[in-house]
Amino acid sequence: MTTVIFVYNADGGLLNALRDMVHKIASPLTYPCSLCALTYGAFAMRSEWRAYLAGLEHEKLFLYRDELREDLDPRPLELPAILLARGPGEPELLVSASELDSLPDLAALIALLDNRLGLARQPGLRP
Repeated sequence: MTTVIFVYNADGGLLNALRDMVHKIASPLTYPCSLCALTYGAFAMRSEWRAYLAGLEHEKLFLYRDELREDLDPRPLELPAILLARGPGEPELLVSASELDSLPDLAALIALLDNRLGLARQPGLRP
């Protein structure tokens, strides 16, 4: 089974989450994690994203930048990023930081992931 690995450009922990929440509200244009901005509101995961993830048949792994282990991905990696692991070895880059930064909204991210993962969905239908 393949694993989709979501790596946020933020550090884990409650204090960091609170700081990120304030940053997203006070200065959203300078918030450094476009993956967070697309998939989370100020306080919680967006419901459309939660539904999409629930319907995604791949395993999912969510990591903060301070949790990304060198043994998982030893290359220098610009964050945020979405990786795809198909087994042992280095995962492939599925969506780069620059691509995430350029996406206008969550719908565009979902469409891009569907395309890259080879998923065919009927327009307007979500899992």
